[in-house]
Amino acid sequence: MRFSVFVLVLLLSSGASSVFAANVLVINTTGKPPLNTPELSGFMDLVTSEALRRMGYRLQTVQLPAERGLANSNAGIDDGEMSRISGLEKLYPNLIQVPEKIMDWEFNVFTDKNIHFDGKWSDLSPYAVSYINGWKILEKNVPDKAQVSKVKNTQQLFAMLEKGRTDLVIYERWGGLNLIQKNRLDNIQLLSPPLTVKDMYIYLHHKHKQLVPLLARELNQMKQDGTYQKIFDKTLAPLVQR
Repeated sequence: MRFSVFVLVLLLSSGASSVFAANVLVINTTGKPPLNTPELSGFMDLVTSEALRRMGYRLQTVQLPAERGLANSNAGIDDGEMSRISGLEKLYPNLIQVPEKIMDWEFNVFTDKNIHFDGKWSDLSPYAVSYINGWKILEKNVPDKAQVSKVKNTQQLFAMLEKGRTDLVIYERWGGLNLIQKNRLDNIQLLSPPLTVKDMYIYLHHKHKQLVPLLARELNQMKQDGTYQKIFDKTLAPLVQR
């Protein structure tokens, strides 16, 4: 009798552990602070965590290089991608785009110089331009006439400006503002308007296809009930330039 009870308790415990484990989604992200952090305190971390919490799931993130992350998610090694442009399912057929966008990404010019800029790609032609290697949208659109330098990471990118080795850099709006504030680079300014704005979406592996409409619904609901704005006010609004 005692043995049967022990076995029953063991099975129930094992089952509970399996259910708990199954309720964790491992999502890859290439974002940097203030959008993503290892502590899941970034804007996209908090939005995704809350949406999943409402569905009974818990978020775990991994940060991998762009191509490797997509390959892992497409293979089902990870459960999905947190912030990608629309249409990736054409190249990665095992991924399903959650139709409600998580946010807009603005690609902005940052500079410490007085330059002419009206928000057009062609405005970059007379200048020395720097950006992070592998950002396909920039490789495609920065004019050939510009003197281009590519670097490995954000720190190197803004160091180019500090050392006078480039006229301007192109980077994502919030990450740039965060770095300027964190490092007190008061001489560097963000130029408006952005070069381009892209809708960013969560993707899930097709094994989680039943979660796609649920996640879209919760993201939309968060925007309707004020939760999305509260997260924005907490994480991104303080970075708006003076």
